[in-house]
Amino acid sequence: MGKSKTSDGVSSGLEGTARFQSCVQDQFDNLEKHTQWGIDVLEKYIKFVKERTEIELSYAKQLRNLSKKYQPKKNSKEEEEYRYTSTRAFLATLNEMNDYAGQHEVISENMTSLITGELTRYVQELKQERKSHFHDGRKAQQHIETCWKQLEASKRRFERDCKEADRAQQYFEKMDADINVTKADVEKARQQAQLRHQMAEDSKAEYSSTLQKFNSEQHDHYYTHIPNIFQKIQEMEERRIVRIGESMKTFAEVDRQVIPIIGKCLDEITKAAESIDHKNDSQLVIEAFKSGFEPPGDIDFEDFTQPMKRTISESSLSNSRGDGKSEPKFGGKSKGKLWPFIKKNKSPKQQKEPLSHRFNEFMTSKPKIHCFRSLKRGLSLKLGAGPEDFSNLPPEQRRKKLQQKVDELNKDIQKEMDQRDALTKMKDVYIKNPQMGDAASVDHRLAELGQNIEKLRIEVQKFEGWLAEVEGRLPPRTEQARRQSGLYEAQNTSAVNSCAQDRESPDGSYTEEQSQETEMKVPATDFDDEFDDEEPLPTIGTCKALYTFEGQNEGTISVAEGEMLYVIEEDKGDGWTRIRRNEDEEGYVPTSYVEVYLDKNAKGAMTYI
Repeated sequence: MGKSKTSDGVSSGLEGTARFQSCVQDQFDNLEKHTQWGIDVLEKYIKFVKERTEIELSYAKQLRNLSKKYQPKKNSKEEEEYRYTSTRAFLATLNEMNDYAGQHEVISENMTSLITGELTRYVQELKQERKSHFHDGRKAQQHIETCWKQLEASKRRFERDCKEADRAQQYFEKMDADINVTKADVEKARQQAQLRHQMAEDSKAEYSSTLQKFNSEQHDHYYTHIPNIFQKIQEMEERRIVRIGESMKTFAEVDRQVIPIIGKCLDEITKAAESIDHKNDSQLVIEAFKSGFEPPGDIDFEDFTQPMKRTISESSLSNSRGDGKSEPKFGGKSKGKLWPFIKKNKSPKQQKEPLSHRFNEFMTSKPKIHCFRSLKRGLSLKLGAGPEDFSNLPPEQRRKKLQQKVDELNKDIQKEMDQRDALTKMKDVYIKNPQMGDAASVDHRLAELGQNIEKLRIEVQKFEGWLAEVEGRLPPRTEQARRQSGLYEAQNTSAVNSCAQDRESPDGSYTEEQSQETEMKVPATDFDDEFDDEEPLPTIGTCKALYTFEGQNEGTISVAEGEMLYVIEEDKGDGWTRIRRNEDEEGYVPTSYVEVYLDKNAKGAMTYI
């Protein structure tokens, strides 16, 4: 009975151990799943931060592209617009937006290095540590299971030996009680029983030792090894939780660190906006577009009680033609009258000829053809970019354009000289070290650069001459502005003749080179007479000569300072006004040289400033 109770107690203890081991194994499985979920959460957060950094980079890139898109292009008209405070403020905004984009790049870089990179390395370490802990746990579980199996085997062997010893003892007792059995058989049965008893005793000792060892291992397993492993897993999990919390704080700190710089960018944008000066911008517009002309003076009182002397009459023209005056040359002057406004008497034969026939005669006449070519060229220049010396501009505008051109040419000269100096140094190196290159190979390029520099210097001298001419005629700021034409003063007496009859400016630069045909006397053709039939231009006002003007070019008229004259054609925008002195003399003078008083009822009346 004692053996049975002991066996039942041991069996129940082993069963409890097996159940507990199964429970521990289940806990390991649960912990393994939970820790894997924690790693998944960490990787999900890493992915979140990575996508945030990509968004920051994309946003920064878009901001930079936006800023670059609206930056002024070099050597363009937009670059000139940035002299105004409003456009400079906009440019400052664009630059600050570029810096603003840079801060978002900093956010992306810091999040990548401080969060994404660090957490990625930590996840790898965490996986290794987790793997190690669960490996130790599985190893401990396997060890205790092995001990338990050894105990089970020892127990079964002890139980088997005990049963064998009981059977041997019963067999011996049976043989000993049987009188028919020989003594030798009884002795043999007795020895076999003793052997089985000894084996049972040995199994008992082994089982006892194994049980003691198992209990010790089990105690260490459940009170030392497994708790230590669980503690390590717990610490690992807690470190993971703390690390993800610190990463979230870093996530906020990265943003917070750039807030002061972003604030400075916004402050600079506000400062740029506050720097906008509407008065200064208005003054820049005035400086950019002011003409340099002085406003006209007071208009003199016109006494209409005395009839004004009218314009050239037909009788005066006929008398002037009948007085044996010299025949006019093409493009020349005859008493100040201009072709095709010379009125002539027509013969009956000329009156009967059709206009088409007379037009053909006109077109086949070389001087007329030359005149039309000059007119065509002058018109094309007027419709184009204008003359090279900017003489079509007001004085102040012309001075600015010439100064700008001189500065550009000087920059080009400097570039060419820098290239020449670099090639010269290269040539010296080649001379000292022939193995590096042929010194003669750069001579051709040096010669080209020398020619280019010489051409540019000639251009600079030309434009500086025009600039000096303009600045020489421009008045001091405190004096009355001296007006100038910007073109006729630069021409000599051998300037090109042109058709002054066209209402374009009689600018010498608009005509072709003078040819011998322009000196030919023009025969009075029937086509001339068609123009002669036109009525003379009516007077639309008066003018006073502010300065003396020597009308040396064809189509112009000389005036003296203070002289009063009649205006018959106002300035068409080319800087010239057509005037008449008397019935015999009329021509063009620079608008800036006269003070015009137009009749209020005259068509197209305007004030020149």
